[in-house]
Amino acid sequence: MKTVNVVAALIINQDKVFATQRGYGEFKDGWEFPGGKIEPGETPEEAIKREIQEELATEIRVEQPLTTVEYDYPTFHLSMQCFLCKVERGNLTLLEHEAARWLSYDELDDVNWLPADRVVVGELRKYLIDNLTD
Repeated sequence: MKTVNVVAALIINQDKVFATQRGYGEFKDGWEFPGGKIEPGETPEEAIKREIQEELATEIRVEQPLTTVEYDYPTFHLSMQCFLCKVERGNLTLLEHEAARWLSYDELDDVNWLPADRVVVGELRKYLIDNLTD
């Protein structure tokens, strides 16, 4: 089975995370954390910055890795490196997605996540419990 290596940005602003709805392809209408494929010669951090610039016309700062999700879809294996990020410059303009929402942490179940992104939501919840309950 072919492996697809991608990165995803969990763009955080106070108590909300940015989610996007796919506007194209096999998984159209599913919700995901924005990102995309790692190009040859790129580090994952370089890839996520480039992808967010291309998809959302926004510069981000990569804060830290959150998790790597390994997920088998019917036709390929997804290896998705996920990073906690902040907006540095820009307004998160949708260039490829059909919709987006800032979800508060208690709204994370309000959208229909793609299967691999559901795993990321679980990891985000664990991170939040460990880091935001002081």
